[in-house]
Amino acid sequence: MKIGELAGRSGLNSSAIRYYEQLGLLPAPHHTGGQRRYPPDALYRVLLIRFASDMGFTLSEIKLFLNGLRDDAPVGPRWRILAHYKIQEVEENIQRARRLKSLLEHLLNCRCASLQVCVQRLSLSRDRGLVGRRK
Repeated sequence: MKIGELAGRSGLNSSAIRYYEQLGLLPAPHHTGGQRRYPPDALYRVLLIRFASDMGFTLSEIKLFLNGLRDDAPVGPRWRILAHYKIQEVEENIQRARRLKSLLEHLLNCRCASLQVCVQRLSLSRDRGLVGRRK
């Protein structure tokens, strides 16, 4: 299939398909008459790239997932490895979001008389932003 058809069927722009090729996420297509020609299974890879990207995986992580993957190979073990690391990242983001929400809720009631008082009450420092922030 031509790049325009692949792009249309996957909901992406042709430039995204070329970018995925450049990054090594998609194998180089065959060229016929100066046009890129993709095999039908290229659509599955592109859809997987979109799905994984929507799930928060970076393109580097997706590349690791796809690296050396044959179309007839089981993908479960690869998903388990990536999901394990991504779950840890998501948990950290959830904790950060909870701290941020709490801080924002307190800021709704801010009655600080000056910027200096506000900075002191928030325990801000030059080096770390929120001193009470946990990693």
